[in-house]
Formats: sequence, structure tokens, C-alpha cells
Amino acid sequence: MSGIAFRASATPVAQAALAELTARHGQTALGHARVVVALGGDGFMLQTLHDTQSAGLPVYGMNCGTVGFLMNAYEPKGLADRLAAAEETVINPLHMRATTVGGRVVEALAINEVSMLRAGPQAAKLAIYVDGRLRLEELVCDGALLCTPAGSTAYNYSAHGPILPIGSDVLALTAVAAFRPRRWRGALLPKTAVVRFEVIHPDKRPVMADADGRSVRDVVSVEIRSEPEICHRILFDPGHGLEERLLVEQFA
Repeated sequence: MSGIAFRASATPVAQAALAELTARHGQTALGHARVVVALGGDGFMLQTLHDTQSAGLPVYGMNCGTVGFLMNAYEPKGLADRLAAAEETVINPLHMRATTVGGRVVEALAINEVSMLRAGPQAAKLAIYVDGRLRLEELVCDGALLCTPAGSTAYNYSAHGPILPIGSDVLALTAVAAFRPRRWRGALLPKTAVVRFEVIHPDKRPVMADADGRSVRDVVSVEIRSEPEICHRILFDPGHGLEERLLVEQFA
């Protein structure tokens, strides 16, 4: 099968896979490709989705990393048949608009989650607004995050947030090590919700915001919403798509 644009992480395993697969299938420039094949782990898959966003091409990941939740198993043989049979999942990223203490505004997209994390020795204090309405006056915590269904098994899950079915059209708002309110575990919000975090005492209790690895320090407010105008197309082998993987995680 021609028309494949291969992308690989810098690890020796991924580079060896790149050499083997391009020897078999060649390398097509992104502007002329029909599909992107990403070789690496989940972090590299996210990077590839961001980097190739404007091309609008489906991305098929092959795991050359560790967990590989967003990836398919690595097997150099039969790639053309696997691509032809692959099932497509479409996901929308989150849009983050962060404002810093100095007034700088930073915008970024996140496929997994946008997180707020304390950046000093003291716990963060956050006020949480949903669609312009104050919902939690003060959350004392190590942080909080808003995640998509695709990202619900990542940082969200390790923070004891819920796993979201891929077609659920909801977002998970999850606290990270909440101290007050001690029993608050987060909320499920409609995909259309606009969430705003405001940092209380940002000079004394500094907070950083992070969108899929793009970090902004010393924020005073962060607004997050789903971005329906952008669609990421991810390919999976039949029977091993995101919906099935999310179900498997809940019974592991």
C-alpha cells in the first residue's frame, strides 16, 4: 500500500521499526499521503495527532513504547491489510485559554486533558465556574483537571476519576488530591460545558496549567471548552478500538 506517511519517536525501538517499514512501503510526504502511521508510545501518538492536525488524515498508531493505549500492536507484516480493515474513531480536543499573572494569554489544544497543578510548596486554591456560574467556591488541592473520554484512562484515571465511554459526549472534572472539600471527587459535565478555573491567591499559591504537555506557569485563570471544529481521526484494528479498550479497563 502506498500513500503512508510514517512518523517515529526518537527511541531506538521506534527508529528500527521506521527503517523496516519504510523499506517495505516507502515514505510518502504528508501532503500526498492517505494515512499517517505513528511509531512510538501514547505520548508520541498525541504529538503526531497535534502535528498532523491540519492535514486531516487518519492516524494509525503502532506501539513501540510501553502502555500503548492509543496504539495498535506492532507487527511489520500485513500492514496494508490492517490499514484497509481498520476502524476509525473521531475525537474532539479541548481548547485551553490560560491567562497568567502578567496578563499573557496562552491558547493550546489538548486531546487528553487540561490540568491545573500546584507549582509551589502549598496546596492550590481554585474556584470553579461552569458555563459562567460559580459551582465550587474553593477547592483546596494539589490540582484539578478536565478530560475527554479519550483521555479518561490517563491522568484522570490515576487521580481516581471515572472512565468515560468514547461516545458519551461528556467531560470529566476531577480533583487531584483534594483536601477541602474532602469528599469532593469531581463531576461529569456535558461536552458543551465551558469550565473556568480561577486561582485564589496566585502570588502565595502559584499554579501551572498543562494541555497535553504544553505548560503555562503562574496562571490566574484558565478557560476550557471542547473544540468541535477540530476532529482527530484515529484508526484501530477491528475489535481493539477505544470503546472496547475503555470497557476492558473497567473490568481489569
